[in-house]
Amino acid sequence: MIEADLAIVGSGFAGSLLALIACRLGYSVALIERGTHPRIVIGESTTPLTNLLLEELCDRYDLPELRSFTKWGTWQRHHPKVACGLKRGFSFFHHPLDGSAYGPLADRERQLLVAASPHDGIADTHWYRADFDQFLMQTAVRAGAQYFDRVDLHEFAEDEGGATLRGVRVLPQLQRARETVTFRARFVIDATGPRGFLHKALRQEERPLPGMPPTQALYTHFNGVGRLENQIDAGETPPYPIDNAAVHHVFPGGWIWVLQFNNGISSAGVACTDDRARELGFSRSSSTNDLQARFAHAWQRLLDRIPVLKQQFARARAIRPFTRIPRLSFRSAQIAGRNWVLLPSAAGFVDPLLSTGFPLTLLGIERVAAILQNGLDTPGRAEHLADYAAHTDAELLAASRLAAALYATMDNFPVFVSLTMLYFAAVSYAETAHRLGKPELARGFLLHEHPAFAPEAARLINRAAGVRTPEETRQFAEDVRRAIEPINVTGLADPLRRHWYPVDAADLLASAHKLHATREEIEQLLDRCGFRPQSTSFV
Repeated sequence: MIEADLAIVGSGFAGSLLALIACRLGYSVALIERGTHPRIVIGESTTPLTNLLLEELCDRYDLPELRSFTKWGTWQRHHPKVACGLKRGFSFFHHPLDGSAYGPLADRERQLLVAASPHDGIADTHWYRADFDQFLMQTAVRAGAQYFDRVDLHEFAEDEGGATLRGVRVLPQLQRARETVTFRARFVIDATGPRGFLHKALRQEERPLPGMPPTQALYTHFNGVGRLENQIDAGETPPYPIDNAAVHHVFPGGWIWVLQFNNGISSAGVACTDDRARELGFSRSSSTNDLQARFAHAWQRLLDRIPVLKQQFARARAIRPFTRIPRLSFRSAQIAGRNWVLLPSAAGFVDPLLSTGFPLTLLGIERVAAILQNGLDTPGRAEHLADYAAHTDAELLAASRLAAALYATMDNFPVFVSLTMLYFAAVSYAETAHRLGKPELARGFLLHEHPAFAPEAARLINRAAGVRTPEETRQFAEDVRRAIEPINVTGLADPLRRHWYPVDAADLLASAHKLHATREEIEQLLDRCGFRPQSTSFV
């Protein structure tokens, strides 16, 4: 029997990061993995809020070996062998799926470019999870975690003193040899993702995500993907190179992502409603023998209907089998128990759209780490776990309400764009407030606890799907501008910018009063963040 204070099931980024924090806090940790590293998983693109939360965890729990991963520039200087991608912002292009040659690359009204950084040095990244997760796992092991891979857990038994986990482990040194393995822990943390270990072991029910349509996904990694920017005629300069971003190709009923890493690999996939998946042909049942051929055919059928993507992928080659997720959205009926807890990544998932998964998970890690820091024997542990579960579920619902509205407006791009302003305004305000040391200004993910913004955003989200006429669309955009004005610190929703939004220090300086700050405090913030390394040119 292997005994430890904590059994953390799942050694992806969340499980390994929490294992490292727990070791720093003095706990003994058993980190249990069903598969092996390196491995490919969905969820790769960070955001400014993601990296801010990771910075805060690094500073709070003394994790200097991870802090350089919070920016592209420091990552490249300190860990060039750990692959990642350069993310300067969010790029959106709208397609009608009719195969028309006149695409969004020539039409600003069918684009949305939202910059997240003024230059590469402090830019966000796409995590190449095969490298990054393995690095985190190895760092946790060096800090003292015991790591066990190839473990298939099948039993969970809880009692007053903790929990017992039993399973079977494949012995790597003896091909196909298996041994029974038992873990005994005071507390169990599930980081295995949606419908993971504890969901199955405890036979938990799922709860609906209100308004979210049934969606599924198909994705893989490619070599040889071209650059969209090569298809654009010389003209106006966008706020950042459009491919150095989380690139979203939106169409009625779904969207495609393309993320490019610095090792020549690109992650690409589609998330769409069940109706659209059936039309494309990747949701139909088929024999195992022709499954991959069917997936590849469905992917190509989709590319054929979007000419700019067909050209971008003309020389691309899938380097691993396609993965299909038959049901993307998930919400667990129970998030915490007497001696166990689900991390947010195991408690629920909405959609890869807008990269909300990482910040939600890091917010959860922050709360679980605080519980551990207080001590497993603290009398208020049950209350803290209940509070953690409530916050995790509320934040999941906040993300799902916005995602559901975005899916409902994918055939109406002007309304879709207006809805995204709610997201970008909320996260940019929250990041800036945190960096100013004023987190009380930005309560709740997407400000869902903000007394003024939250109810206004909810009304707009509920109204969006019914907006159809040009006059209704114009009024909706104006109402969004009015709703975000008190928290709009980055010049969003300005019609004069025609859907291109750079990061400009002037916007932050002019918005100092919205953050209860002085211009001098904003100037100091910009200097601390490396906003202007050489000059005052921001675009």
